[in-house]
Amino acid sequence: MKAVILAGGLGTRLAEETSVRPKPMVEIGGKPMLWHIMNIYATHGIKEFIIALGYKGEFIKEYFLNFYAINNDISIDLQTGTTTVHAGKQPDWKVHLVDTGLHTMTGGRLQRLKEWIGQDETFLMTYGDGVGDIDVTALVNFHHQHGRLATLTAVMPPSRFGGLILQGDQVDQFTEKPVTGEGYINGGFFVLNRQVLDLLDGDQTIWEREPLERLAAQQQLMAFRHNGFWHPMDSLRDKQILNQMWEADKAPWKVWS
Repeated sequence: MKAVILAGGLGTRLAEETSVRPKPMVEIGGKPMLWHIMNIYATHGIKEFIIALGYKGEFIKEYFLNFYAINNDISIDLQTGTTTVHAGKQPDWKVHLVDTGLHTMTGGRLQRLKEWIGQDETFLMTYGDGVGDIDVTALVNFHHQHGRLATLTAVMPPSRFGGLILQGDQVDQFTEKPVTGEGYINGGFFVLNRQVLDLLDGDQTIWEREPLERLAAQQQLMAFRHNGFWHPMDSLRDKQILNQMWEADKAPWKVWS
């Protein structure tokens, strides 16, 4: 099964970083966000990826073109220019890097990947800016069991502010980053039947608008409740929070060994 990762947006809410690189290439613990997301999938046996490129897509191409050399030892003969890359342990992933346009919307990017998805009946899709300890195997099984066209992963968003529980004027409980308790939101990590591609109508189609609204109205959209960790990277503060977790060796989304 293939996994589509949308990686072409402008990332304007993280402009401090995305002025020089696309958002999925912003680093957490010295590795791009994209690498983290791919590892989440790979842990569950998903090892073929279709990356939808757009804004600064060449940055992502350069990363994967140099991946093998950068992540292995190298010998260079300076007299002849001969370079030898010494093979090490690297992921057995297949990565397709597909230009889907600079200003194409999310649904339009997915539509442009139709030929790359091929005749696969079912495929996965997510955004290039969120991580979680998602049980992808259980997610896929859930999708196959209900038999509808689409499954999204429903998550509880983290609060942007610390929380206090008061007893009178006394702070009874202090929580730095609680979940909001405001209800589930779309956390990405979709499982989709290829028939959903018929709902897309050109580059300006926004996946989260009419296509998902139509699927819901037709009772073809199901929610896989994920009550574990999930966190987006929408701002510099989000990046700092995720980096702090990684550096403290307390990154819940690191489900790989």
